[in-house]
Amino acid sequence: MGKALEGKVAWITGSSRGIGRVTGSHLASLGAKVVLHGISQSSPKKFDLAESMDALAQGIVEEHGVEAMAVCGDLTDEQVVHESAQQIRDRFGQIDILINCAGGDIGAQGVKGPNAGKPQGNDAVHISVTDIRTVLDRNLMTCILCCREVVPEMMERKSGWVVNVGSIAGLQGNITEAIYSTAKAAVHEYTRCLAALLRPYNVYANAVAPGPTVTPRFLASRPIQDDMNARGGTIERYGWPIEVARAIAFLVTGEPFIAGQVLRVDGGRQIWPA
Repeated sequence: MGKALEGKVAWITGSSRGIGRVTGSHLASLGAKVVLHGISQSSPKKFDLAESMDALAQGIVEEHGVEAMAVCGDLTDEQVVHESAQQIRDRFGQIDILINCAGGDIGAQGVKGPNAGKPQGNDAVHISVTDIRTVLDRNLMTCILCCREVVPEMMERKSGWVVNVGSIAGLQGNITEAIYSTAKAAVHEYTRCLAALLRPYNVYANAVAPGPTVTPRFLASRPIQDDMNARGGTIERYGWPIEVARAIAFLVTGEPFIAGQVLRVDGGRQIWPA
């Protein structure tokens, strides 16, 4: 793709680690000015990735020769969303690309809880109300609030790209991770509704639905099948963040005539209609 995103400003929420962090680096490699986001400056330290969000951003500057910055805060808070977006506008003028990657099956204890934060009693009945609200807010409300903040400027310009990160968990019934699955299903449907609204404005809204993907938290939150940890040579394996990042880049590069879709990035793990 060369420098297909040169001059564009991309905000990737939930990018202190995992898919979000790799997506930020990949979009920077395509020439985008990148804005990373974490709940706090110290978010990358939880998995020994960097000393701070600012250090992550500086790493992108040094690796890819583009401008980058970090914003921090809890995106379930509407005021924090507004202030974060305003910091980006003050630095770069506008936001061309919004990637809503903040989320995860993480309860009220946060990632420092058992199993890297997975809720206790993690099914449709036994999960606590506090964890229900936390998981829904973390996955769905962050997506909605960021879209409400950023999309109007795209509509006014008649130009913009939104990619919401869902999950294949939101495309099937699951005994465990029930509220996470529910939240991701809602992200998929919100994306369809958003795309229907934005079609007359030449703004693209799509979702990607990753399957099991090797990230620091993924490795810390469950037993790992060693034979599924291959890097290539088979698609009967776990995915890697760069594979999701490439799918996102495809959806925000140029005008792909694709909107309102949920693109599975799972190596064919699910092969039935969405």
